[in-house]
Amino acid sequence: MIKKMSAGEKDTILIVADMMLAAAKTAPKGSGKNTVRGFVVTGAEKDKLADKMRELSQSYDMPFFNRDGNNVDQAHAVVVLGSIQKPFGLKACGMCGFPTCADMKKGHGRCVFNVTDLGIALGSAVEIAAEHHIDNRIMYTVGRAAVKLDYFVTAGEENGEEVEIAFGIPLYTGSKSVFFDRNPGAVLL
Repeated sequence: MIKKMSAGEKDTILIVADMMLAAAKTAPKGSGKNTVRGFVVTGAEKDKLADKMRELSQSYDMPFFNRDGNNVDQAHAVVVLGSIQKPFGLKACGMCGFPTCADMKKGHGRCVFNVTDLGIALGSAVEIAAEHHIDNRIMYTVGRAAVKLDYFVTAGEENGEEVEIAFGIPLYTGSKSVFFDRNPGAVLL
């Protein structure tokens, strides 16, 4: 059997994507509680994700959603990480801007622990990609589209319906990173 380089790259990306999910899960948490959820998107679901990003570009009038959707088209896989919104029930925190967790929940705020833990998980995940020489970029636009498509529920993530904040990490191998030139009109060969 002879395996082409491009096939090996795609196989490797899927292995690295799984390792990224593991790194996100084991990343340090502010209170030791895991509110981070994640999955890998490929194939038709990845195409649907990119299409949703382009749709959001039009409805939000934000061209960078379109640019990022084109990047997702070029990516071999996308890791998506989000956080459920679960207040920690502390009596005297206030770091979210509300006096209590109950007030935060009533005011539809965001728990600082949940958001910070997601950020740490994202950093741990992209470190894995970088260590394995897989081009990647953290994108808010991917996460927004994944939430709009209910992908956390579709993926069967525990409390997936509670994920409101998410980011995506498209993964790519090639002679030049498709995430390098962020000019929306740039053509990469």
